[in-house]
Amino acid sequence: MIRTPLLAAGLMASTALAFPALAEQVNIYSHRQPELLQPLVDAFAAETGIEVNVAFVDKGMVERLVAEGDRSPADLVMTVDIARLGEVVAAGVTQPVTSEVLDANIPAGFRDPEGQWFGLTTRARIVYASRERVADGEVTSYEDLADPKWKGRICTRSFTSDYNVALTAAYMAHHGPEATKTWLEGVKANLAVKPSGNDRSQVKSIWAGECDISLGNTYYMGQMLSDPEQKDWADSVRIVFPEFEGGGTHMNISGVAMTKAAPHREAALKLMEWLASDEAQAIYAETNNEFPVEPGVKRSALVESWGEFTPDTLSLTEISGLRPDALRLIEEVDFDAGA
Repeated sequence: MIRTPLLAAGLMASTALAFPALAEQVNIYSHRQPELLQPLVDAFAAETGIEVNVAFVDKGMVERLVAEGDRSPADLVMTVDIARLGEVVAAGVTQPVTSEVLDANIPAGFRDPEGQWFGLTTRARIVYASRERVADGEVTSYEDLADPKWKGRICTRSFTSDYNVALTAAYMAHHGPEATKTWLEGVKANLAVKPSGNDRSQVKSIWAGECDISLGNTYYMGQMLSDPEQKDWADSVRIVFPEFEGGGTHMNISGVAMTKAAPHREAALKLMEWLASDEAQAIYAETNNEFPVEPGVKRSALVESWGEFTPDTLSLTEISGLRPDALRLIEEVDFDAGA
């Protein structure tokens, strides 16, 4: 039987303790929950005989890689959000990858021009809207969230969270810093409660009647529907795909990068290419409620039921570059203090 051990985040930095020493294997440091990766690593191991070891490193991944240096046992980093991928690359702990397979299967907008990172799935930053209190077509754009008609009706997690910083950076790319600051002030003025919790807890607040709309990632709908405790929350809202004026719906990614140390580079490249294959993309679609990054791969029935939308075409590299400025504006307006 192929083993795919999942190692806890609390592992010591010692390379001897991090992963077992095997001839052909791939070692991954991951921000993603192990259960989201298990179907993928199981399928890859069964097909290739290459063992995959995953260490869930929720915090301090960059610091750990820097401290380990050339002695790091990690071959790949798998994480969510373009900001986190950018941080890993900026720390100098990754290496460029050249692959005709990756270039063919992953659209240029979802991979680094220098080959430092590659998107594997996409997710949209959407609006969850109350089925009872928000009419169809009432929410159309991100810009609209600053309209006074929403005063006291918006819930959100902290705007310094990676997902909201990326959305703010995308707004800045479309409209510039002055307009972005005005937008942030407008959305802040419309908050029903002080930002807290995660995307799912905002939907719970809508269900409880505390607010009418919230920001969230699409895949959380799938997670809530599969949880008996949260299904009522999910049933109380509809997904709305807002767009930027002159653009589309904000997209983000989960992605992968090869570490500079990569002790099993050849096997790691095989896994990267396999993750961009039709087979792996279909597993992603069915198990993680995300959009396949490879064009032509069918979405899951649930994701398909959310409807069609127009993805924004902004470069994720541009969004990542604007992240520090976006975070500065969020802190300048003291967004998380609430209305």
